[in-house]
Amino acid sequence: MEAPVIERPQQADQQLGVVDCDVHPAFSTPTELANYLPARWKAHVRDYAARSGNPLLGTLPYPRISPGNGMRRDSWPPNGGPPASDLDFLREQLLEECNIEFGILQPLAAGSMAFNQELGAALCTAINDWQIDKWAEPEPRLRASICIPQEDVKASIAEIESRIGDNRFVQIAMPPRTLEPAGRKRYWPIYEVAQHYDLPIGLHTGAFGYRPNTPAGWSSFYIEEHFAASNSLQTVMASMIMEGAFEAFPKLKIVLVEGGFSWVPSLGWRMDREWKRMRDEVPHVKRLPSEYMRENFWYTTQPIEEPENNRHLYDILRWIGTDRLMFSTDYPHWDFDDPRYAFKVPLEPAEKSAIFRDNAISLFKLS
Repeated sequence: MEAPVIERPQQADQQLGVVDCDVHPAFSTPTELANYLPARWKAHVRDYAARSGNPLLGTLPYPRISPGNGMRRDSWPPNGGPPASDLDFLREQLLEECNIEFGILQPLAAGSMAFNQELGAALCTAINDWQIDKWAEPEPRLRASICIPQEDVKASIAEIESRIGDNRFVQIAMPPRTLEPAGRKRYWPIYEVAQHYDLPIGLHTGAFGYRPNTPAGWSSFYIEEHFAASNSLQTVMASMIMEGAFEAFPKLKIVLVEGGFSWVPSLGWRMDREWKRMRDEVPHVKRLPSEYMRENFWYTTQPIEEPENNRHLYDILRWIGTDRLMFSTDYPHWDFDDPRYAFKVPLEPAEKSAIFRDNAISLFKLS
């Protein structure tokens, strides 16, 4: 199935510099990452592959989101290679055309989900080196994410600490579909280090991870996978709050990426109600769940929920707070949000500036 041509509705007034919190860099060839692996692991991947939690080896579970199918039709570099694999074309099509002041790289690679955890650690290190070498070093507007093998906590901490001091890395990247719910104490040493270094943790939803996208197993259709993007992020939020992670680490910052945000108020209402009824089961949760939601979580905007009446979305923004939202394009995917046309909600200039730029500048310490 061909990717749709991006429709261009009437252009919104967009003069702001934009921080794009979800840019997906791609490898030019399937073997590009091997150049950053030690010889041992290069041979291992060649001979045995890198097994992950996906049901199909070496690919995403739905062809619609595999490279070549789930991309903007106009995002293929003229000199060849997959979309978002050529820096010069990414500069032209995204950074320049959309007035992107900074772009946060969100690699969708297998290191965090490898069953062989030692290999996973090597892949994460390779991905992080690749982000700097190919993207962030030659283009200062691009900033990297520290990919970690979160199931190997010791290796994750070592990888984080090896990148401290390099301000081209602005967050820690974890998948939301972890082996255990994200609030479990096995992950707390990672959260402790993140809080210590004041690094946000970005959890990018997507069709990968150790778990299926539903509690009952893999869904039948891509459309289910696509609109269920928020499922794993809601699970992360509930788990981390109810397990007491934010009482232990009150300054921990979590960014939920590419899961929308209109579901946030209803989840907050429901958790508040249940906490008031059963708070004696979780005495370590000292406050209303919605208070942690407002203080410890940020949300990227894509995919933006688009009610027929835009003012209905305005009420949701008021509950969440415009200081919690950060704009994202999801480049180069087919459901890309162009900042010149997206998010047509009645906002004050200061609120619009906060969402499109200022919140991310502050959270990621961009300069």
